[in-house]
Parts: sequence; C-alpha cells; structure tokens
Amino acid sequence: MATRSDSKLNRLQQELPEGLLVDAGWLEAHGYSSALRSQYVRAGWLDNPARRVYRRSRTPLTWQQAVISLQTLLNLPLAVGGRTALEQLGYAHYLSAELQEVHLYGPKRAPTWLVDLPLDVKFQWHNSIRLFPSDADAPPEPSPVMLSAAGMHLPIRYSSKERAVLELLDELPERESFHQVDALMEGLSDLSPRRLQTLLGACASVKVKRLFLFFADRHRHAWRSRLDVSRVDLGSGKRVLVKGGRLDPTYHITLPSDLGGK
Repeated sequence: MATRSDSKLNRLQQELPEGLLVDAGWLEAHGYSSALRSQYVRAGWLDNPARRVYRRSRTPLTWQQAVISLQTLLNLPLAVGGRTALEQLGYAHYLSAELQEVHLYGPKRAPTWLVDLPLDVKFQWHNSIRLFPSDADAPPEPSPVMLSAAGMHLPIRYSSKERAVLELLDELPERESFHQVDALMEGLSDLSPRRLQTLLGACASVKVKRLFLFFADRHRHAWRSRLDVSRVDLGSGKRVLVKGGRLDPTYHITLPSDLGGK
C-alpha cells in the first residue's frame, strides 16, 4: 500500500508543476481521492490555498500562476485581456500605475474559487461572446508572451493588443477613463491593420467600433489609412455615452466636452 501511495505521489510531482493550481475535480479525474488529498495536505505535500483547490508549493501564489493553471492544466478557454493585457504588454504608463484587477475574457465563466485565492488582485471575468460572438467556436489567438513558472517557460494567453484595445473600449464610460484611453491610443502607432480589420468585422458592439474609429482618426496613425471602414457595420442612430457631452459629427457618439479635437 505504501509503495502504491509513493508511486501516486511521484506521479503527482510529474503531472502537477510546482506552484500551479488544480481543483478537486482535476485530482479526482487523475486518481487522487478525497482521502488521499487530505493525506497529502496533512503531510505538507500539497498546499490548500482555497476550498477544493490545491498546489505543490509553500511559496506565495501569484496571479500569473493562477492564470497559467486555468489555461493549461484546467484547459479553460480564457485569455488575459483588456486593461490587464495592455498593462502586461508594456502600456502600463498610459493606464493606472498599480495592477488591482486581472481581466479574464472567455466564452466560459471562470471558476468561482478564484475569488477565494490569497492574492492582492481581483479577477474580473468578461463573457467574450458578447463582444466577439465567434468566440463561441474558438478562443482568441494567444499573444506571443511567455512567463517563467516553476522553472519552466509556460505560455500565458493574452489578447493581442489590437483586441485588448477593443475590450478596453467596451468598458467606457462606466469603468474606464476617456482621457486614459485617449493617451493610450496616441501611443499605439504599431497596430496591425490586417488584424484590426478582422476584429472590427467580428466585433458585435457598435459603440466599441465607433469609439475605436474616433480615436484612430484623432491620432492619425499610419495604420488608419489601411482600414476599410465600408466593411465595418457601424449601425445607425446616435449613441449617448456622456450626458451633456459633445456630439461627434462623424461617428454620432457623445464624448466629454473637454476631449478636444486635434
């Protein structure tokens, strides 16, 4: 019996990279019963940072380890997107200075136990199908970003910067600042017009598409001239985004009156 238990423990050390998280369902599916899990926790072979969540480590947990665990071990179609993706991809100086929320986008809800993890950040899940209905068939392509975890290079899936900008615009005006977005868009001179054209065609939000094109026109980046707006459905009618704001005559959206033209 001891030999069998030792063999299972050795197998767990191979299957569960140190520092990463799995839930009770994952362990159950891999042959680790509730009694065996409790035994491993008592012996210090497994840590139990939240109810029915386990990891092989006594070191502090990071949000990156949690996300990598979701994307790889638990195989969830989630991407770090919006504000968080832009911050991690090098645009933090245009946005807030301190990371307080990690925005996850995907067609399936993130596990509820994320909120119970001992972390200084909060996870916010966004249903990506609402913005990009095609996500029902496939998750977004990963951005080529690598993070080191447990001595290995494991990929963490981010929205591309083109997609992350659209995700960020979806948060206007309730949860994001027009002026921070304006500063961010001014610095985005290296976006891919091919990727933007595809994303704008797939995006279901008229508000997001109009806002993006307004800021693109405002900052006159070289990639703007390569976008075919005739292929983008901009809907009809006005969109009141700011009460008492000024109406942009091109895209028929109300904007802060102090967001002057260029």
